[in-house]
Amino acid sequence: MAWEFWLGIVAIVIAVAALVVALGIFIEQGRMRRQDARAGAASGRRATPQEDSRELVAFVANPSKPGVGDLEETVRRAFAEAALPDPLWLETTVEDPGLGQTKDALSKGADVVVAVGGDGTVRAVAEALTGTGKPMGLLPVGTGNLLARNLDLPVTDAVAALRIVIAGKDRPIDVGWTQILEYAEDPVTSEPPEGTADATGTPFDTDKEHIFLVIAGLGFDAAMVADADDDLKARVGWVAYFVAGIRHLHGSRMRAQITLDDKPVVSARLRSLLIGNCGKLPGGITLLPDAVIDDGVHDIAAIDTRGGIVGWAQLFGEVVMQGFGLRNDLPAKIGRIDHARAKRVHVRVEGGEQAQVDGDVLGKAVELVSRVDPGALVVRVQ
Repeated sequence: MAWEFWLGIVAIVIAVAALVVALGIFIEQGRMRRQDARAGAASGRRATPQEDSRELVAFVANPSKPGVGDLEETVRRAFAEAALPDPLWLETTVEDPGLGQTKDALSKGADVVVAVGGDGTVRAVAEALTGTGKPMGLLPVGTGNLLARNLDLPVTDAVAALRIVIAGKDRPIDVGWTQILEYAEDPVTSEPPEGTADATGTPFDTDKEHIFLVIAGLGFDAAMVADADDDLKARVGWVAYFVAGIRHLHGSRMRAQITLDDKPVVSARLRSLLIGNCGKLPGGITLLPDAVIDDGVHDIAAIDTRGGIVGWAQLFGEVVMQGFGLRNDLPAKIGRIDHARAKRVHVRVEGGEQAQVDGDVLGKAVELVSRVDPGALVVRVQ
């Protein structure tokens, strides 16, 4: 029984460490404040060749995010002080989270379109810009701000992010597309469950591809996102996802049939299947340490645990270790992450599992495919 005792001790230590990390992030987010219009984004900054080009910049902003109303004045003042053209400011709606506004901005001659909001706004703007060659800038004001984190852009300082929009450089990155080929049926109505829709409100559409820039997921991760409380997210940010995840720790493992590119089908019992363009998450967590955002291939992580809390504790330890470049390849692990790489992924799961792209829930999927679109989106970075 000694090994059980020591595993229990390890689980407790890891849980305490996770709590400390979560509290640290909570405190950091509590110190975030609205950006004062008088902050002077352009102060002390030299003109660059990009500024001299007189670009027309459009901002597509989600007005429901805290502080966005103040940001418009900050943006206009910064552009005026830099003697740049007055930018376009377009606000998203519940019906259109940014796709239509971005197309409108392009039709008005915008050279750069900036997503002002969370990951959903970024996805919508990116969908309209993909393949156009027009750069996308980021002013992150969301919960996860996943793409900004992976591009090492400021996520708590909108003024610093604005400087990069004005004076940054452009970089092409890969884009992922996920398509649900079959939704799970409601056992009563034999129809897809009510509310199954993508971020644009399109329901039950098996012909639509859903863009993702960071990670698409099937299983535990998507169920956690689906159950996260909106009010709690507004108060404590991404920590709300972990609170939601506690409810799914003892859920059943999914049975999946997985095909990577033209390789043979693999059967697996999993908690989650992640398809990643890049791998950093909030809190310093790195799920996909080998993922590169512009290498033309996606990184896949098959995540599984057994043994209850002990298995989850070991899994968390695996995630922490791989973030430091360390991996445990012992075969008898009860919490494990198996990595692979592919340009195309096809998955079929018994009964259906929740699916998500960059934190936007797509609904319960029985079958889905995902592909990479190399270098399809240009983003403005520092």
